[in-house]
Amino acid sequence: MIVKRILQEELLTLAEAKEILDQIRLDRAEEEELGYELRRAIRHAELFAKGAAEESRAMVEELKKLDKMTADIAVKIADIRPNTKDELRAIYAKERFTLSEEELNGILDIVFRG
Repeated sequence: MIVKRILQEELLTLAEAKEILDQIRLDRAEEEELGYELRRAIRHAELFAKGAAEESRAMVEELKKLDKMTADIAVKIADIRPNTKDELRAIYAKERFTLSEEELNGILDIVFRG
């Protein structure tokens, strides 16, 4: 597939992508056989998506309110749902700043509530 230009770009959580892919699968199921790439994308989303799309989006919006939080990192956290501070630190490994214990605990509280 050749992309000539990008009209719109939006970050999606894996749960949101799964919901969109499920709708595409339902729409195309009667008309045609699904392509290889689409089947692989649906399988990946089914295996790794955690939670519902609305729940993931709510978590991202709540995480984005915190300091030292970007939209990219919020989506990663909503997709991965880290259970420990070490897993959370791994997500922040490439960033130029480190998180305090209070910030780590605040993020984990949001993840456990979601």
